[in-house]
Amino acid sequence: MATDIKDTAHAVGAAAVMRLLPARPRILALGEPTHGEDTLLDLRNALFRQLVEEEGYRTIAIESDCLRGLVVDDHVTSGTGTLDEVMERGLSHGWGASAANRELVRWMRAHNDGRPASEQLRFAGVDGPLEITGAASPRQALTALHGYLAARVDADLLPCTAETLDRLLGTDDLWTDPAAMRDPARSVGQSAEAARLRLLADDLVALLDAQTPQLSTARPRDEWDRARLYGRTATGLLRYHHWMADASPARLTRLVGVRDQMMAHNLLALAERGPVLVHAHNSHLQREKSTMRMGGAPLEWWGAGALVNAALGQEYAFVATALGTIRHQGVGTPPPDTLEGLLYALPEDACVVDAPRLAAALGDTRPAPRVSPWFGYAPFDPAHLADSDGIVFVRDVPQI
Repeated sequence: MATDIKDTAHAVGAAAVMRLLPARPRILALGEPTHGEDTLLDLRNALFRQLVEEEGYRTIAIESDCLRGLVVDDHVTSGTGTLDEVMERGLSHGWGASAANRELVRWMRAHNDGRPASEQLRFAGVDGPLEITGAASPRQALTALHGYLAARVDADLLPCTAETLDRLLGTDDLWTDPAAMRDPARSVGQSAEAARLRLLADDLVALLDAQTPQLSTARPRDEWDRARLYGRTATGLLRYHHWMADASPARLTRLVGVRDQMMAHNLLALAERGPVLVHAHNSHLQREKSTMRMGGAPLEWWGAGALVNAALGQEYAFVATALGTIRHQGVGTPPPDTLEGLLYALPEDACVVDAPRLAAALGDTRPAPRVSPWFGYAPFDPAHLADSDGIVFVRDVPQI
């Protein structure tokens, strides 16, 4: 069996990943089992460079705020802002402090310098403007969408004025109260004003769609793409806030589901302009239902990868990352009867594994699920082996 497993593993690289797939996918999803480890982000960066050079990829998307990501995209395409400013303002979840993320943005800017727009690399965040403790105000997305339309269509077609939006939105701290994540009664998401804003957001998006023949052909097209992003984000945020105010047992399941829907819609929009490498947690990108415990309750929902896979079929590919040790977080050598333990016995520091072939080699015998001693790391579920296109295995993740 060890020989069979060894035969499924190859050095990590774009060519090795592409050999696992029937054709170049529109979305290549690279998952990770933990956040905040630059070793995994360095590997992502190297793979993206190879995909750019060898496979014609032009866009990378990461699990970060989609609106803040526009700051990074402006920098890498036109040099707007300093690198320090962009790393502080353009990434959410604290990702801007990562040396590997900084190097990615620096390299993309250097690569784009002097190239025509058609050859430039693009950056995107695919997450909503959401943090663990809550969600942003819908103000930025709503007012940007309204402003875009107000400058381009007959004023009589607009469902409201900018002043009406401002009045209904109120102060942003009403929307961003962190206590609302724990206490639905603190959320304004089901207030009369929020209900009115949901209707207006829907009308604004419908107007944007109705004007597609005119707006989509105007140059630069990026402005229309961004308006669509504002529309998706406004409606998604208002839906998220609505369910934050819900006191039913389904509240948390609704919230995690809405978040992944927002991610899926952003990914599908990005795929319209060419192949995309997306990097996020395995649980967001896998084809199977996602599961987790939150507030002591088990949750199940369809993640972004499952939703995109349902839309794109073979044009979506998912490569999970699994790892051996994160010793600085208390994750030691994996037990030999787990999937990570079997892969840990391989000699390579990192390799890409043909997951379906490995599943076939294992036959009916599946490795035992690994149990993580640290909440921040999610081991690979061996039951999902055949449903992944590949696995990138990293033997040891050192503290950097």
